[in-house]
Amino acid sequence: MKYFIILLFLTSFLNAKVYYSKVEPYETRDISSNVTGVVKFIDEDMIGKKLSNKAYIKIDAELDKKELKYLNLKLKELEKTVKVNEAILENLKESLQRKQINYKQIKDLKIKSRVEKDREFYDLVASENSSLATQKEINNLKVQIDDLKFRKAQLERSISDKYLSDKGFVLYSIDVKVGQVVNKATPLAKIADTSKALLTLYLDGEDLKDAKKKTIYIDGVKTPYKITRLLYIADAQNISKYKAQIVVKAPKTFSKLVKIELKEVDNAK
Repeated sequence: MKYFIILLFLTSFLNAKVYYSKVEPYETRDISSNVTGVVKFIDEDMIGKKLSNKAYIKIDAELDKKELKYLNLKLKELEKTVKVNEAILENLKESLQRKQINYKQIKDLKIKSRVEKDREFYDLVASENSSLATQKEINNLKVQIDDLKFRKAQLERSISDKYLSDKGFVLYSIDVKVGQVVNKATPLAKIADTSKALLTLYLDGEDLKDAKKKTIYIDGVKTPYKITRLLYIADAQNISKYKAQIVVKAPKTFSKLVKIELKEVDNAK
């Protein structure tokens, strides 16, 4: 029985399919510009290092900041004007209400002349028009304020997009120079998430069965890892192969080639 178990283990070992994969960063991003402007600063010393809140690329935002400052002042003045007009409107409404009551009381009185009734009516209409005009002005001011707030959000986004920091990522490369004019979609840099690593392999069809349950050996060492992602659609470039990915702990150095074996759980004990 002992020999049978040993033979079974060896058979499993010999039949385990061997794959190879590079240890890549969990994610690599190409950073492109969302704005137009002149590159004012780059920090090439950060290439290969983990980024913080400090900018590694700055695009000129001087005009944006000046416009934002002026816009904030204008917003404050408009908001003050709205409050004043709202106070005026309240007074007009109160005055209008009293004039409406007065007109109702005199319009049918025979002791009041036609001229007096008409004068009260015209005064009432004038007050109504004044109230409506003030309300219209308030509405127009609020539309202006909404437009300015939208512009403010655009400026704040533009200023933010001109200050690239990407905290937590490793700076892989900078693709622009100081003084270069960039437009939207201009490549700026490449960054990588090295908090974890990703192994990508292309499985043969016969290895798909229970692939996510299989024990994974890396460079001959049993690991606790499992296949994280598995596509059951054949890869376009690797014909009849199926893409699988394994998320693993970040190594000290990336891009090295490792050997990967997938073994049945029971036979891997």
